[in-house]
Amino acid sequence: MNGSINTNISAMTALKSLQMTNVNLEEAQNRISTGLRVSEAADNAAYWSIATTMRSDNKALSTVQDALGLGQAKVDIAYTGLNAAIDVVDEIKSKLVAAREPGVDRSKIQSEIAQLQGQLTSIADSSSFSGENWLSISHDVTADGALSADVVSSFTRSGANVSVGTLSITVSSITLFNADADAASVGLLDTQFTTTGAGAVTTSVSALDITAANVDDTDIDEMISAADTAVQSMTTAAADLGATKSRIEMQNDFIGNLMSAIDRGVSALVDADMSAESTRLSALQTQQQLGIQSLSIANSSAQSILALFR
Repeated sequence: MNGSINTNISAMTALKSLQMTNVNLEEAQNRISTGLRVSEAADNAAYWSIATTMRSDNKALSTVQDALGLGQAKVDIAYTGLNAAIDVVDEIKSKLVAAREPGVDRSKIQSEIAQLQGQLTSIADSSSFSGENWLSISHDVTADGALSADVVSSFTRSGANVSVGTLSITVSSITLFNADADAASVGLLDTQFTTTGAGAVTTSVSALDITAANVDDTDIDEMISAADTAVQSMTTAAADLGATKSRIEMQNDFIGNLMSAIDRGVSALVDADMSAESTRLSALQTQQQLGIQSLSIANSSAQSILALFR
């Protein structure tokens, strides 16, 4: 039997093997506890870098989803208000048609119209979300240009460059009332017209009065025409908002699917295979026990050398 009191090669070999087993065992336990095979840059620098970047992008996309939700709420409010206003102006038009009947009491009809006009104001003033109202504004179109609102809709990465996309909504084209005095800034229901009948009234749908002095059938006919024009304009505005609403919904769904796809991609790069790691852990635990026994046997050989001196 070869032996040395200075160097126990068998024990050193067994110890080295046990140390490697312990390192592998610690790695397997860490993967099982975290669920990750790449939890830090030291595990795999390339995969860790990609995963970290994509997780950051996913957070940005989550914020885009929040912005889309906020924008969708604003569009919904304006869309709902416009549809309600269309119904009211339709009712005003019906009242004006009724006023053409010979012998009708126009003062009573005007009283009903006045209530409907008040309802239009109430609808516009109430169509507000988070302090923003697109149906009742005060904006000088001539001085400041058309009023628009942007909704964050996307986050894009191209190499090292990132960009944020928006959807733009021209608020000036859908507003019902504009408190600005500029003639170019009127809302859809502020638009003035002048009748050509005996009354020669200069008015708007939101302010017309069939009991004004000298108003005749020609004036009322032109009021009916103005109300119909307002309905058509509001219908166009509602259609544009409806298209924007649909696009926001589709974009929101796409962002959600994109985030899920990114999560799956990151998972494929860094997640641990729990079944494989569990099997590996059991094998390493067995190797650890055998390594401890092997080291114990190697150390016991030194006792054989002591026996020579007895």
